[in-house]
Amino acid sequence: MRDGSYFPSLLEPRRRSEKALLAVIRQAYVEGVSTRRVDDLLQALGLTGIDKSRVSRICKELDEVVEQFRNRPLEGTYPFVWLDALYLKVRHNHRIVSQALVIATGVRENGEREVLGFALGASEEEAFWLDFLRSLVRRGLKGVQLVTSDAHEGLKKALGKVLAGVSWQRCRMHFMRNLLAHVPRGDKSIVAAAVRTIFAQPDRQAAGVQLAEAVQAMQRRWPKAAERLEKAEADILAYMVFPPELWTRIYSTNPLERLNKEVKRRTNVVGVFPDGSSATRLVGAVLLEIADEWQVGRRYFSLEAMARVIEPQPLLVAEPVAFHLAPVH
Repeated sequence: MRDGSYFPSLLEPRRRSEKALLAVIRQAYVEGVSTRRVDDLLQALGLTGIDKSRVSRICKELDEVVEQFRNRPLEGTYPFVWLDALYLKVRHNHRIVSQALVIATGVRENGEREVLGFALGASEEEAFWLDFLRSLVRRGLKGVQLVTSDAHEGLKKALGKVLAGVSWQRCRMHFMRNLLAHVPRGDKSIVAAAVRTIFAQPDRQAAGVQLAEAVQAMQRRWPKAAERLEKAEADILAYMVFPPELWTRIYSTNPLERLNKEVKRRTNVVGVFPDGSSATRLVGAVLLEIADEWQVGRRYFSLEAMARVIEPQPLLVAEPVAFHLAPVH
């Protein structure tokens, strides 16, 4: 953007149509360039500036495209779904407030990744998650076997009502941070190492055995952490019933957090959105662009792995790799 690479059509304005100019302005908007900076850059290139109001009107034409993207039918089945939220600053009733932006992505039965939907709301209340999840189901979301997310209470309750019977995987990374919050600073590395031995097991049964060993070993020194680990067993090991080659991508929300980072990179340029519609417009345009890139990219999961998800094969049971803490002297 510094060298004008986002504005190639402006270098020869006489040979370019007004339509092409408008397309470039829209692309600059999606890239996170503010309306004021669009005007400054046009003038820097020796062109007649375009005022902010006109740039805003041009960008509003994105609304129709974004709405079509948000409300499109979801075809096929989506065995894996990731849910996460981030917060944007939006002006509301003459005040600047933080509003929750929730995003859902999924992987279809053919292994292709897809942006399923997004919504902007006041907070991550159960009612908000209910509306969002129900909208996905109305559009055709089906065949879900595993949902990966953080342990937000409103989200968990909504999942139980809308996607009853679906396995839920608590993000391993979020869980580890929450667990270590109950451990003294000097002991965090020891507890983290103990928990990692659970995740290093070759299958669900072995991981369960190892988790029990870790809980017993931690009980005396870190009782609160041991209790939380024991209660979280089903939630943090749900991913282990699926093919091992998929584990690193389904046990956390990291894949979605990378997408969130890209959204934040674009929205941080704006800072405070004048209203919810402008935030929806920009986020929708960014997600649509990312979705297009995914469509031409490689499959997220192989066809062979997805075939094993659709028609599971019996897993061999392996011996657990034991872990023991040194006795307290």
